Amino acid sequence: MRELRVAESAGFCFGVQRSVEMAEEMLRQGPCASFGMLIHNTDVVERLSQQGMRIVSDVDEVKDRERVLIRAHGVPPETLRSLEAHGAAIRDATCPKVMHIHRIVEKASSAGRFVVIIGMKQHPEVEAISARCAEHVILEDAEETASWISSHPEVWEIPITVVVQTTQTKNNFDKCVKEIKKRCTNAEISDTICFATSTRQEEAAALSQVCDAMIVIGGRHSANSLHLAEICRQSCENVQFIEKPEELDFSEIKKSPVVGLTAGASTPAWIIKEVRNKMSDEIRVEEVQEEAAVAEAPAVEAVEAPAAEAAEAPAVEAPAVEKELSFDEMLEETLKTIYNGEKVSGTVVSITGTEVSVDLGAKYSGFIPTTEFTESGVKVEDAVKVGDTIEAIVVRVNDVEGTAMLSKRRLDAAKAWNDVEAAVENNDILEGVVTEENKGGVVVTVNGIRVFVPASQTDLPREAELSQLLHKTVRLRITEVNRARKRVVGSIRRVAQAERRERVEKLWNEMEVGKKYHGVVKSLTSYGAFVDIGGVDGMVHVSELSWGRIHQPSEVVSVGDEIDVYVINFDREKRKISLGYKDPNANPWVMFTNRYAVGDTAEVKIVKLMTFGAFAEVLPGVDGLIHISQIADHRIEKPEDVLRVGDVVEAKITAVDEEKHKISLSIRALLNEAKAAQVQESEEVFDEEAGDDALVYEVSADGEATGNAADFAAEEE
Repeated sequence: MRELRVAESAGFCFGVQRSVEMAEEMLRQGPCASFGMLIHNTDVVERLSQQGMRIVSDVDEVKDRERVLIRAHGVPPETLRSLEAHGAAIRDATCPKVMHIHRIVEKASSAGRFVVIIGMKQHPEVEAISARCAEHVILEDAEETASWISSHPEVWEIPITVVVQTTQTKNNFDKCVKEIKKRCTNAEISDTICFATSTRQEEAAALSQVCDAMIVIGGRHSANSLHLAEICRQSCENVQFIEKPEELDFSEIKKSPVVGLTAGASTPAWIIKEVRNKMSDEIRVEEVQEEAAVAEAPAVEAVEAPAAEAAEAPAVEAPAVEKELSFDEMLEETLKTIYNGEKVSGTVVSITGTEVSVDLGAKYSGFIPTTEFTESGVKVEDAVKVGDTIEAIVVRVNDVEGTAMLSKRRLDAAKAWNDVEAAVENNDILEGVVTEENKGGVVVTVNGIRVFVPASQTDLPREAELSQLLHKTVRLRITEVNRARKRVVGSIRRVAQAERRERVEKLWNEMEVGKKYHGVVKSLTSYGAFVDIGGVDGMVHVSELSWGRIHQPSEVVSVGDEIDVYVINFDREKRKISLGYKDPNANPWVMFTNRYAVGDTAEVKIVKLMTFGAFAEVLPGVDGLIHISQIADHRIEKPEDVLRVGDVVEAKITAVDEEKHKISLSIRALLNEAKAAQVQESEEVFDEEAGDDALVYEVSADGEATGNAADFAAEEE
């Protein structure tokens, strides 16, 4: 073992640290009890026990008025009520992340939703979560999830809420969710894996890919520690899962040049330090043994030091004030000797097709192969010009000919290594080009340095092809550097996540009702479409997709479509956005009111028949009702006696309810008007033909004729 690498996020997470600090605070006031193991670490629990904290596993074990600390995993509500009934003074150390899950499942259950919990069935955190659910199921992995979903078709269409144990692996959760989405169309999925857990798992995955052996420290019953060991074993064959330094097997570690170290969320810093010191001592012993062996070995002829190493040597700083050199000093300067690996500076004096000549101001003429300037397809005359000052590394000196072969590329590489190491310390973002794909990830070239980016750190979906990144310029952060082994590891994902967070926060800060966005349809459900508007998903309800009548969102949009949407309303705290897609200017009701008024006649299409009448489409998206009494000018038993779906008829608009968007239509009114017009026309024709000879009878109440008829009778007499 020559090198030990320790994960940055190894050790106590926020929730565990909080519960331990609360326990220590209670113990300063006297003995108390912990309901269950406070955390899954025997050393910490034993230390707290020595200070006066005892563990109880049942309410009956609690003494009268005893102070009780609730463990970080939480407990069922019934346990809390029982403790209160016993008069216990409760201090709740439940992790805030776990309490967040409690609120999610309680709200879901009160809304009548079925809850699916992804986690370990016997884990205390999962038991506390499930105790807060009504109808629920606990599923441990994708295989069990697929089997349960297939055997319970009754849940395929009902509302479902999915949560996950905070210490689960992202890989297992994603696989379970994938199985759920295959069948369940009405599922709300909450990724409740603790961010610290995700970070710890990502670091363990990246570390195990570049180390020859891995040490994972954690309690035997710690779920997150067990998951860390599982993740490491996926990339590294030599993985030791230990609780204490005494359990280290150095016989296996010695075979591994580079060893990685990580620890679960319940592992205290002092245990990590003990393990680290013990392993570091072992490294020092090996180094001493190697140095002794070198000292005993026979002397060998010195060899040239690598140019890159020579470049790392600290340069001698020039004096603050320049002094004028004498002739003798200048002559000595021109006659000085240069050595292999030395960093030199000179002026370009000529450029040929094969080399660039450099005046070093000494007895040597330096030259650099033009290939060092043209590797990326750039012309040598565009990269360097006569008169330019250039720095390079001496590769080979020919004292006989007075020439020195130089290399600018090696010097640039040495500077690039310095930049990479500085980027790690300063957490800087670097830019490079993806040059190749290999097992487990891609290689990004950053200023000539090959940076390995594990597949999990490329920011691509798990099933995506890594080849799609080839030849693309990417931004990344350097996570590990080992110049001795010429190994650099980076992460594109960290930069992408940070940039996404910035975009999301900016989007939320600038969001307002009515604002328009150009988005991409991410998924479809039976009740609407989810649209990504720049890192944030909003939902377009099915009623907001079209002014016309549709049954499924897929009738209007498809996954991957780019569409323009606008904000109807949003909840910044709950991170929910309601979007609209249909054009407000194309509102059918507005078009109707602009075109028609009460009393107008419209050509309508019968779309539905009911017992009380028929619905007719006046305009696409606007329907009116023809009551059964308004279908014909005579009594009918049912609308089907006169009308059929699809018939196009003329109807009169008799009433409009602007507030409720309701329209009343009448065919009968048009029929009556037509009859009245016909009668009127007949009377007018009759009057014209009869003239003064027309005889009009008017009958009085007693039956006697009056008017023209009476006058006519008098004249006859």
